Amino acid sequence: MSHNGKTPVDFWFDPLCPWAWMTSRWMLEVEKVRDVEVRWHVMSLAVLNEDKLDELPEEYRDMLENKAWGPVRVVVAAQQEHGDEVVGKLYTALGTRFHNEGMGPVREAVVAALKDVGLPTSLADFADKGTYDAQLRASHKEGIEKVGQEVGTPVIAVPGSDGEQIAFFGPVVTPAPKGEEAARLWDGTLMVASIPGFYEIKRTRTQGPIFG
Repeated sequence: MSHNGKTPVDFWFDPLCPWAWMTSRWMLEVEKVRDVEVRWHVMSLAVLNEDKLDELPEEYRDMLENKAWGPVRVVVAAQQEHGDEVVGKLYTALGTRFHNEGMGPVREAVVAALKDVGLPTSLADFADKGTYDAQLRASHKEGIEKVGQEVGTPVIAVPGSDGEQIAFFGPVVTPAPKGEEAARLWDGTLMVASIPGFYEIKRTRTQGPIFG
């Protein structure tokens, strides 16, 4: 339990990923209808794929090399210099600018997001610096080692009935469920993920993420 008696839910995200963004919005809905508290952590699609860039499509490789490092570096810099409590707020501001407003991971969007949450806009300069890359990689490693290298972002971990963490990738869902639908998806996800030996459930995706 966390200090306030709620169940801690650890959530690893890359601010660039639209699917993680949808799942995170669902997770905020779950906070309203279940006695849980989300703790936000970064992971990095750039780090996850850095050893297999030659195997990836050119467009995706270009995105990882030229767009993916900046936003996650800014979040880590904000966390290191202003505390863990700013991570979720900054993620919301970045995701709203990147995804809902369609700005993408450009500097203007990052600066605007920092202003939204009252953080120094100078933090945007860390997008091109490796100052806190060791901390970024450590956070990424902590999350990805819970589920394995074959998945991506998001990763969620929650205490099981025996006190040990249950961790899983996803769920991938769009649009983000709200209210009782959010609660039912949470309850069902925990039930499935808690079964020893459970590995995967998946169906064909017919549409991209629906922001709103």
